[in-house]
Amino acid sequence: MSIAKRYPRIAPVCALGLQAKRRLAWHLNSKKYAGRRTAFQLPVVIFRHQSVLIRKLGNADLRLQRNKVTNLKLAARRINSVTIRPGETFSLWKLVGRPTARKGYVEGLLLANGEVTSGIGGGLCQMANLLHWMFLHTPLTVTEKFHHGFDAFPDSGRTVPFGTGATLFYNYVDLQCHNPTDQTFQITVWVTDEHLKGEIRSDRDIPERYHIIERDHRFLRRAADGKHFRANRIFRERRETSTGRPLGEELLMDNFCEMKYEPPAEAVVETI
Repeated sequence: MSIAKRYPRIAPVCALGLQAKRRLAWHLNSKKYAGRRTAFQLPVVIFRHQSVLIRKLGNADLRLQRNKVTNLKLAARRINSVTIRPGETFSLWKLVGRPTARKGYVEGLLLANGEVTSGIGGGLCQMANLLHWMFLHTPLTVTEKFHHGFDAFPDSGRTVPFGTGATLFYNYVDLQCHNPTDQTFQITVWVTDEHLKGEIRSDRDIPERYHIIERDHRFLRRAADGKHFRANRIFRERRETSTGRPLGEELLMDNFCEMKYEPPAEAVVETI
């Protein structure tokens, strides 16, 4: 257990220290950060995805979800059309900056320290979720990604496997990826009336295609205290673009976390 979790009153001080450390790293480390935009879209769509803006999240205040849309639009303006050139690293927070009321961000839903709460800029995790899912379908290497510490809400309109989402907290809980290839990639993201949408584009096609596979999904109940947990494993399968020939697969994630709701009535629940 971290010091901040053990002593909640000093958590803000710990956060300030970590934020300062990250800002220093941005200036002093050897990474080349993506930040350039093009006035045109690169010609080849490598992967596209969308996620619903407003969906049922337990008893969460619907107002916070509507506010989230405002926050996502502001963040999308800072990310849209950014290119990730060979050798560069994409950092969500370096591009978006601190979400503050002065910049127009409003109170949205947050998941923190095992609780559902709210705060300025809340809801930007949906942007991280979208980007992470798209990165997994490209040769870009995810170098920094944090899991949610708990499963807060029952599935409602889920289109990607449990456990593939990403959490954020300015600026040290970030989403980053590195471009190890010799080609340039471009992120396009935008908000419609109903969806957050995104594409990863490039100057040419990629030699491999990627398919994300979920295995061993299960719900578990701990006999000692009656708490419920959810688990699965996420694999990525690689196939040659031109022929579809299998090139192997890799384990990406081995997920296990506490649930804050009862498993679905029809679910088979294992006892641990």
